[in-house]
Amino acid sequence: MTIRTPLFCGTALAQRIERVEAQLVAQASAAARARRADTLGFAREIAGGVASYAEADSPFNKIAGLGFGGVPTEAELVEVEQAFRTLGSPVPVELANLADPAVGELLTGRGYRLTGYENVLGLSLDGLSAPEPPPGVEVRLCRADETDTALDLLVEAVLNPDTEGVASAEDFPRDVLGNAIRDMDSTGTRRYLALIDDVPVGTGSLRIADGTAYFAGAATSVQHRRRGVQTALIATRLADAIAAGCDIATVTTAPGTKSQQNVQRRGFDLLYTRALLQSS
Repeated sequence: MTIRTPLFCGTALAQRIERVEAQLVAQASAAARARRADTLGFAREIAGGVASYAEADSPFNKIAGLGFGGVPTEAELVEVEQAFRTLGSPVPVELANLADPAVGELLTGRGYRLTGYENVLGLSLDGLSAPEPPPGVEVRLCRADETDTALDLLVEAVLNPDTEGVASAEDFPRDVLGNAIRDMDSTGTRRYLALIDDVPVGTGSLRIADGTAYFAGAATSVQHRRRGVQTALIATRLADAIAAGCDIATVTTAPGTKSQQNVQRRGFDLLYTRALLQSS
């Protein structure tokens, strides 16, 4: 019997994963400005991370990747807070528990409050064979004219979340979510559709950067859950990640959810947790 060694995550690997996340946020934020053909918003570096404002209520309005490139000065943080405030937004921060603890001390000292958590999981792809998707579910790349179909599946998933685990505190309007999908896709993110009997029943995305395969945007229609849709999406994206030469795959989930259980069944290990903070 072969015993698999769980993937260990130290600060170096966490920094790499957080850097990929920060790059996505910055590029999607820039894509939002290009889409609107204006200069509203920003994406600026801060202490190894990125502070981004894409548009009102966007999931790309946040500080990501903080705490792996030093501790921001109070003056730097004040400048970023003012930039968000000018646009009528609070300052959401995703802070990994492997980041410099001094960052958390700085934020809580300035009145930031905890709003939730999310888990980052990973799977080493070194020597891993491409898995076979379960029968009965077809997975293929989403065509440009099927973006609304993928959006419908994502919105349905948001409105009918997992009943297990900790509920996500994030809730985005449909039009904003649609813009975010298109902005992500314009940065090179691959979007997939899962179909049963030629009917779209699920979606998921894959972003490849720095040898890292980042899984996101997973959703399954309510009536087709527990039928292997997410297993098929995971298998197809893993196969594509291996073919692209990635050495690690990562995914972010809410704690204790069916989504976390699905990826752990495919061999993903819990690497670290992010605290979700917001300015008061």
